Formats: sequence, structure tokens, C-alpha cells
Amino acid sequence: MRIAFTGPESCGKSTLATWMSQAYQLPLCEEYARKYLELDPNYDFSDLDKICEGQIAAWTKLGNTFVADTEMTVIKIWSEFRFHRLSNLILKEYSNQCFDHYFLCAPDIPWQQDPLRENPDNRDELFELYLAELNQMKRPFTVLSGNFSQRQKVCQMVMSGLLNS
Repeated sequence: MRIAFTGPESCGKSTLATWMSQAYQLPLCEEYARKYLELDPNYDFSDLDKICEGQIAAWTKLGNTFVADTEMTVIKIWSEFRFHRLSNLILKEYSNQCFDHYFLCAPDIPWQQDPLRENPDNRDELFELYLAELNQMKRPFTVLSGNFSQRQKVCQMVMSGLLNS
């Protein structure tokens, strides 16, 4: 089973992915972009392909069973929003990715400052882009909102259905 968390910055993806990994004893695939940008936070358009390749390599190592802290919708929207363009590699990987379920995290929790985060003032706008992408691609997803406990409960209900199907 492959589960992905997606959504704008500072909306709980990493926290929820870590929790789900532990709760369901599934390997966690962390966000490669964070590791990449911690080495050098100055990046340009070409770095996004390197980040894409690193994320795909991390998924490949884990096979078909893991929880992903991020996925290609994040890289696609990041590329389009920041650079107003999209590479063929990112488009290909975005179109071909396959997860059993996506959890779209709403930006209704407080922003947490982080030196790698860039968009504190337009999370709602970005959330709408994620929602549109998931709908357009007909991806199976659930929106998570509210506090951590409320989000956990929704995740548990969805996972129960997925595990029993």
C-alpha cells in the first residue's frame, strides 16, 4: 500500500506521515527536497529535476509499501508557482505516479516558520491548486482539516476502509 500526504507548506504533512508510518507500521519516505535544500537553500529551476529524481529514487528503494511525506503534485505546483514552467521530467513523473490514496492537508493550522519555507501568505491559494490537480487527475484523496487529533481520526477511518477492501 502506497499512501501520500500532499498540500501546501506548513500544513502537517510530515507530522501526519510520521504518525501514520508508526501507527500502521509502514516505512516512511521522507521529503527528499528538504534533505536537498538543507545542503544549499539557494536553488533554481534545474534543481527541481534533481529533487524529482531523488524523490523517485527514494520511493523505488521502498517498493510498493510506504507512506510518503510528499509526492509529485508538490513538485509540480512548486515548479509552476515559483518558476512559471514545468520540466518534462516532472510532468512525466507526476502523470505516472501511483498511490493508493492521497491525503490533502488543509492550511487551517498555524504557520510554522522554517528557513526552507517560502509561502506563509498564500497557503489558501496553493491549497486550491492542489485540490484542482487531484480532482483533474482523478486521484483518490481525502482532505484533512482541523487539529491533529481530528486529522488522525479521518486518517484512521480512511485507512480502515483501505485495509479492509
